[in-house]
Amino acid sequence: MSDPFIAEIRIFAGNFAPRNNAFCDGALLPIAQNTALFSLIGTTYGGDGRTTTGLPNLQDRVPIHAGRGPGLSPRRLGETGGEPTHTLTSNEMAAHNHQLGGSGDETEEDGSTAVQNNLSGVTDLSTNVYRDTGTSANMAAAAIANQGGGGAHENRQPFVSLSYIIALQGTYPSRS
Repeated sequence: MSDPFIAEIRIFAGNFAPRNNAFCDGALLPIAQNTALFSLIGTTYGGDGRTTTGLPNLQDRVPIHAGRGPGLSPRRLGETGGEPTHTLTSNEMAAHNHQLGGSGDETEEDGSTAVQNNLSGVTDLSTNVYRDTGTSANMAAAAIANQGGGGAHENRQPFVSLSYIIALQGTYPSRS
């Protein structure tokens, strides 16, 4: 494999950072030992710019492309956003309802009269208990209770854990 560019980030499946690389974990590095890296990333990811420079922190984050584009939100290099957990409020949800309807019509599909209006008496599992039987009416509000504890929850896409590493040494990139 060819030498990486200094500051090049790669995905690595190992549990260690290979020689001349470091994990993208937000660590601060001394500028004196990493002058080439500092000349490329400066304090974009942290550090005081006098004695330390910061590495990007890709722990628990998804990288996105920096820049602008038609219909895209402008993102500057090093910008972070989002959160690993979030408690949704009613103001954040699209307006919707969970109304259920029922019918007082007790006529079965075959024309006979139904005696029971609930599922507890259904013994014939081939009976279609979910059917349009006529004029519908709203159920009592107490029939559907609110659920959930109101706490935060994970809101993530499916994932696999890998390591992001950044090259501390290699080829110094030239500008096009």
